[in-house]
Amino acid sequence: MQLENNQYTLSGGINPLDLTEQFGAPLYVYDSAIIERQWKRINAAFSYKKTKFNYACKANTNINILRVLKDLGAGLDTVSVQEVRLGLAAGFTAQDIMYTPNGVGIDELADVVKLGVRINIDNISILEQFGQMFPNVPVCVRINPHIMAGGNSKISTGHIDSKFGISFHQVPHVLRIVKATGITVEGLHMHTGSEILDAEVFVRGAEILMNAAVNFPDLDFMDFGSGFKVPYYEGGNETDIEAVGEKISARFTEFCDNYNRELTLVFEPGKFLVSEAGYFLVKTNVVKTTLSTVFAGIDSGLNHLIRPMLYDAHHEIINVSNPVGRSRIYTVVGYICETDTFGVNRKLTEVHEGDILCLRNAGAYCFSMASNYNSRFRPAEVLVHNGKAHLIRKRENMEDLLRNQVEIPALKREEVAA
Repeated sequence: MQLENNQYTLSGGINPLDLTEQFGAPLYVYDSAIIERQWKRINAAFSYKKTKFNYACKANTNINILRVLKDLGAGLDTVSVQEVRLGLAAGFTAQDIMYTPNGVGIDELADVVKLGVRINIDNISILEQFGQMFPNVPVCVRINPHIMAGGNSKISTGHIDSKFGISFHQVPHVLRIVKATGITVEGLHMHTGSEILDAEVFVRGAEILMNAAVNFPDLDFMDFGSGFKVPYYEGGNETDIEAVGEKISARFTEFCDNYNRELTLVFEPGKFLVSEAGYFLVKTNVVKTTLSTVFAGIDSGLNHLIRPMLYDAHHEIINVSNPVGRSRIYTVVGYICETDTFGVNRKLTEVHEGDILCLRNAGAYCFSMASNYNSRFRPAEVLVHNGKAHLIRKRENMEDLLRNQVEIPALKREEVAA
């Protein structure tokens, strides 16, 4: 979103205020031009010619976002059978979809086998069961490199106490299962966490995975996960993706020369591709002054965007309705019957009731984590694509809240009698 001629605009010159006028608020808006920008940047960063990027779709599973990325050339990283089915519905081929679950039962894996996608297994018990049930289905194995990394303990997934992956110290156990079942290991995978700033973290993890890889003679690919940090502040820190690309490309080329086979190098960016493309537009319900604080209360809450409350995540907030007014200090809060604070002591241009505020970096892990807490409706979603705004998810209503509830007739009669 750019400030031009004293007003904010999206690609194609679209004014976000026009979008809230047309589609209402609160409203999620995604700009496909930014997704394409991020896609081109990450592809340019890696010189290794057999590099593949699978979009980690748990970040945002709207089928239109999936199709934008499919058309750009992405594969898909999924974590549930439902995400697999969404990917197939969006047009991804089965072989372009990687299924990387955690803590699921063998029954879900059996369902996924029927869909023909690539399967990534992250624990010894399931690997042993899977190998006995489906010895002819090749698998990828998720290795835990025991690296503590990420922007928050809740999004660090590669440390020694993590529930994710098989410890690299357990590779001999994996090899015994492979030998006993005859299953083929076609790939190795790791993912150390999200919002990783230091390129050396990726290099350290890569070394651990490559050391394990020499034990597996039938590899087709190695997946180094993702976790690239995007800037959440104006001019904020971000992963130097070009440095990561340069170092990993060189090291992986060297590894493949020694392995005597040119493997596919895989990454699975999610947030990197869609976070900056998303904007959450909300309306100011009330400006409330207390003895110490001026609150801007908005028509949303942790039910729509929980990241600030769950991860202490920062989202820049701007007043779209008053782009160049004088600055004042506000604490922006939601309308949920909990403490749902989006930002404390933020400097915003003067806010009035009815003003539209924008929370930036709302493309990843925002709508996908939304709920109906307090029986509030989930918001609509709009995609700005090729200079036009398209509604890609309708706003919920009371029918949506009641759709799957089953009324007991006796209770219904008592209610009428009362």
